[in-house]
Amino acid sequence: MTMVHHTGLCPADVEQSLRFYRDGIGMTVLADFTMDADLEPLLGRRTSHVRAVFLGTPDSPQGGTLELLDLGDAELTTEPGGSGLPHRGVFLLSFVVDVPGVLTRLADLGLGGEPRTMPSPGGITATVVDPDGVTVELLSGPVTMLPSG
Repeated sequence: MTMVHHTGLCPADVEQSLRFYRDGIGMTVLADFTMDADLEPLLGRRTSHVRAVFLGTPDSPQGGTLELLDLGDAELTTEPGGSGLPHRGVFLLSFVVDVPGVLTRLADLGLGGEPRTMPSPGGITATVVDPDGVTVELLSGPVTMLPSG
């Protein structure tokens, strides 16, 4: 069986991203560690100290995990521009949450920007933007996939 194990982001500020994903979205920190490692053979960027923070839902591991990866002083580009609009490459992360509750928490934290919302079968669907410009979709659930063909 093929499935997505985790998604990784290299945020400009891990602490700000933790405020967004942990305090705003409501994810739980599953692991937070720093290691002395050169990940150039794997990621193509020379590193010496790497911090990895894994977030998820402990009682629902099949829901996937988000990794915030701080590569220390490795040189990273900022492409794409982080507008929160669709672009080539990863542009959207989607979460099943209590949408009104998450929108309230994000607003209280001053994060996420002005949400875009629309009615959906589960209640309301919204999009916000994380501190690095990634669009984050908030689904009320239950989630069903569209039929193929």
